[in-house]
Amino acid sequence: MRIARFILDDEPHYGVVEGDPDDAAELVVLSGDPFFSPAQPTGRRVPADDVRLLAPIIPRSKVVGIGRNYADHAAELGNEVPAEPLMFFKPNTAVIGPDDPIRLPAVSEYVSYEVELAVVISRIGKNVPVDKADDHILGYTIANDVTLRDLQKSDGQWSRAKGFDTSCPIGPWIETELDVSDLGIRSWVDDELKQDGRTSQLVHGIPELISYVSETITLLPGDIILTGTPAGVGQITDGQRVTLEIERIGRMSNPVLDA
Repeated sequence: MRIARFILDDEPHYGVVEGDPDDAAELVVLSGDPFFSPAQPTGRRVPADDVRLLAPIIPRSKVVGIGRNYADHAAELGNEVPAEPLMFFKPNTAVIGPDDPIRLPAVSEYVSYEVELAVVISRIGKNVPVDKADDHILGYTIANDVTLRDLQKSDGQWSRAKGFDTSCPIGPWIETELDVSDLGIRSWVDDELKQDGRTSQLVHGIPELISYVSETITLLPGDIILTGTPAGVGQITDGQRVTLEIERIGRMSNPVLDA
């Protein structure tokens, strides 16, 4: 099932995507927020092309990022693969949706894209065993871990570099039924392919990440875990467009504009 969030009658709504998203898909409009309360179909259906998609969820708590979780990406930036997952946070004010502009802060001279598989948490999790991690997954979506690369190096920690406003585009929807063990994951800047990896290249797998994070930090419904990016990251500038794709989830695209 694909759960989308969109604007309808000037209000945000949730719906279930039915049909091929590339060929006349429809949205079955739901009553309420399915992540935090029961939601039922309203009986209303709208063509997906007639609405503007939003970020499928705005985390009420946190976005947890995992750095250097693809060996080739760690190597391209001159870093070793960490023995344990390397965590950082993005505030929920960083989250935007499909086609929303990535705004380039004036404080940075080098902003970079990073396509990532994002895991959406379904239930409270603390000290989650690896073999129970799947019980805490609602589904998956696409994320762009936009990074101020120069500030990442100069600050020595990553709050500004990865937490600035518009630094976390997610979308286009949440796929709830998916085997993500070996999916293609790609990014383009304008029409040039930049990243081309597979989720099978993750150093630390998703169950291990959920268990590791929850050892010290309680996971809440709607939290998002970003699982890392493959090699091929680079600079984006005003006027460009970043397009991300994960096999069997879909595509998401965002324009890049100066702040």
